[in-house]
Amino acid sequence: MEQDLSLATTYLARISPTTSAELDGQAMTIAQDGALRVAYAPFDHIARDARVVIVGITPGRVQATKALSAALEALEMGISIPEALAEAKLTGSFSGPLRTNLVAMLDAIGLAEHLGVETTAELFRPGSQDVHFTSALRYPVFMGRQNYNGTPDMLRTPLLRRMIETYLEEEARMLPNALWLPLGPRPEAALRHLARQGLIDGKRIVGGLPHPSGANAERVAVFLGRKSPEMASRQTNAAKLLSAFKALSAQIAALKAVSA
Repeated sequence: MEQDLSLATTYLARISPTTSAELDGQAMTIAQDGALRVAYAPFDHIARDARVVIVGITPGRVQATKALSAALEALEMGISIPEALAEAKLTGSFSGPLRTNLVAMLDAIGLAEHLGVETTAELFRPGSQDVHFTSALRYPVFMGRQNYNGTPDMLRTPLLRRMIETYLEEEARMLPNALWLPLGPRPEAALRHLARQGLIDGKRIVGGLPHPSGANAERVAVFLGRKSPEMASRQTNAAKLLSAFKALSAQIAALKAVSA
């Protein structure tokens, strides 16, 4: 299956040194419905050999601006559009504490063993095609000038639902054997929607991980057993995290048994 890069071809031709900082302009607007607006940023690249797909909600403004700048630089060097898209996508890869927390959680639930590696950190090595980063809403979505945060509900909003059923569906069709890791309930809802349509095997959706951001440090610590549930704040909902850890570990073990 070939990827449709027509949107990228159209919008990359409009990038300039000023455009990369002007996501609010009409030149980079894909669609709009009232205060809800979808802008173009080069997140089209799909790592077709990926074994794991990490799914967020939508790229934020900072991430999108960096990707536009990276694409512009690549194109000015004479790099092809597919290669420029791959370069731009690298600017959005998880790094720092986010990656450290994510690797720790994936290792804890047994994913490294399932994939036959010592640690899932190996999936993130330079040049690796083992991990594909994407979003339920591939291109950046804004409410006014603010990053979209999950409201309104993406599955109940026609514009956003079309994005899921167009772009995320394309990725699902191209990565049928990958494991899908949604970071939060909203990306998971988008994946479950595609699973109900038979586009993703629901058993390959690894949902329930706490978001690996530093702001979520306490929840990550409880999930990993580094902090006693009794010492956690009530807002952390330790019981739910411990239940998720148990369920995810069992899910990965079941997948390993099937593939053995």
